[in-house]
Amino acid sequence: MPTLHWIGKDKVINHHQDVPFRLLDHQYGALADGTQTAEPTGSGNRIIHGDNLEALKALLPEYEGRVKCIYIDPPYNTGNEGWVYNDNVNDPKIKKWLSQVVGKEGEDLSRHDKWLCMMYPRLKLLHKLLAEDGAIFISIDENEQAHLKLLGDEIFGGANFVNSLIWEKKFSPQNDARYFSENHDFIVCFAKNKAKWQRNLLTRTEEQDERYKNLDDDSRGVWTSSDLTRPEHRDRDYYGITAPSGKVLYPAKGRSWSRPLEELERLKADNRLWFGPKGDNMPRLKRFLTETKQGVVPQTIWKYQEVGHTQEAKQEANRILHDVTSFPTPKPTRLLERILQLATDTNSIILDSFAGSGTTAHAVLKLNQQDGGNRRFILTEMEDYAETITAERVKRVMQGYAGQPGTGGSFDYYTLGAAVFTETSELNEQAGLLGLRQYIYYAETKQPLPASSADDNAAFLALHDDTAYYFHYAPDEVTTLSHDFLATMRTRAGQYIIYADNCLLTPEFMTQHGIIFKKIPRDISRF
Repeated sequence: MPTLHWIGKDKVINHHQDVPFRLLDHQYGALADGTQTAEPTGSGNRIIHGDNLEALKALLPEYEGRVKCIYIDPPYNTGNEGWVYNDNVNDPKIKKWLSQVVGKEGEDLSRHDKWLCMMYPRLKLLHKLLAEDGAIFISIDENEQAHLKLLGDEIFGGANFVNSLIWEKKFSPQNDARYFSENHDFIVCFAKNKAKWQRNLLTRTEEQDERYKNLDDDSRGVWTSSDLTRPEHRDRDYYGITAPSGKVLYPAKGRSWSRPLEELERLKADNRLWFGPKGDNMPRLKRFLTETKQGVVPQTIWKYQEVGHTQEAKQEANRILHDVTSFPTPKPTRLLERILQLATDTNSIILDSFAGSGTTAHAVLKLNQQDGGNRRFILTEMEDYAETITAERVKRVMQGYAGQPGTGGSFDYYTLGAAVFTETSELNEQAGLLGLRQYIYYAETKQPLPASSADDNAAFLALHDDTAYYFHYAPDEVTTLSHDFLATMRTRAGQYIIYADNCLLTPEFMTQHGIIFKKIPRDISRF
C-alpha cells in the first residue's frame, strides 16, 4: 500500500502518546429552560472548551471504543483560514512552526507538512474513540483531500475506506472563477471495522413514492417498472416472447434478455410483466412498492436540494445567533442530519472535535426530536467562541425544543483541567484524588472507573476480569502496602494489583497470594 511521507512525520507518529492526560473541569450544566446548574446534568451531552488533541485524550477513559459516529470539519488548509500549528512536539524543525499562521501555496512551502502533522495525532485518538461498528466522516476540499485519503488509509486501514462523498455546497456557479467553479466539497468516510459497520437506508421521500403507479389496477398495489434486456448479445438469451396482443417480441439488435425464457414466462403468468396499455410493447418488470426496501440506498453525490448549501448554513446560524460574522463557514444542519441518519441509531454517541458553530449538536437534537431518540453529542472547540457561539447555539436550539420528548435537552460545559503528571513525572495533586483514580483504573483496564463502593476500603478501585485494583495513595503522606493494609481489603479475586509508595510484603508472599505491587509513580503507565 502506498505510504505518505512528510516533514515531521517521524516525530508525530507517536505524539498522541506524549500528549499530557488532563482531567475535564465541569463548569456548569445547561438546561433546556435556559437555566444553569452547578451539578452535572447526567444527559451525556458535553461541550469541551480546549485544545482538541488534549480534549480527545481526556475522553479516552470514559469513551474509548464507544463512539458510534464521528464527524469533523478540520481546516481545509486553503491559506485563507488563519489557522496556526501549536502542538508541542519536541523537535527543532516543528518548534519553528509554533504560533505561525499557515500561509498559501507558494508562500508557505511547509503548509501541507504542518496540516498532516496536526491531523495525524488527532486521527489516532479519534480511531481509539471510535466503536468497532462505528464510522468517521471528514469534510475536506481539494487542498488536502488526496493527502487525507492516504492518511486515513494508514490510520484506519485501506480496507476500511468506505467512500468519498461529494457534497454540492453551492447552488449557483462562480462566474469569476479562474479555471472551474468549485461547487463541491468532499466528505471522506472510513469505518473502524468495515465488516462490522452497517449503514442505514435513507427515508423514502414523497417524490420517490410518487414514481410508483398502478396502471393495470394490480391488487398488489402501485409499482414502477424496469428494463428486462442487457446491452450485449447472448445467443441463449435471444428469443421471442409473445405479448398479450399476440405479437412476438425480440430484443433490439446487440441486446438480449436479462432472464432465461422460463423465468420470463413465469413472471408473465404472475402478471409481473408490463407490455404497455395496448399489450404490444416490449415487456418491463413490475416492481411493487410493497416489496421494496423500506428506505433508499444512499448515493455518493449529495445535492444541495437534499442536504443544504453553504448559504443556507449561514442563514440558519444567523437566524439562531443573529450574528456569526466571526464564524463564516458553518455547515447546514441538513448535511449533518444526513450523516446521522446513515451512521447512527437512537442511542448512539456522536463526536465532533472541530465543533465550530455547533451544527453537529443541532442535528443530534433535531433528529432526537423527530424520532424520540436519545443520541448524545460530544463537541470540542479550542477557539474563544466555544461558549459564545458553539454552546450558545446549542442552548438556543434546546430552548426551541423545550418540552418535546426525545431531544436530550441539556448539556454540560467543560474546560481542560490539570494534567495528571507534572513535568517531573510526579503525580499532580491538583488533579484531585478522583481524577487520579480514574486515570489509574483506565490505564490498567481500558475501562471507565465504576461508581465507588462502600464494600471495601478507600483505596479500592474496582474488580475487573477477576482482578481487584487498589490505589493506596495520600498526597501528604507515604503509603505502604503491608499486612495491616491487606487486613482492610474485602474483595475476593484471583489477582490483586495494588499501587502504593512502598511495600513491606515479601516477593514469596505476594506470589503465593496473587498480589502485584506497583510503586507510585514509577509503575504508573502512560497512554
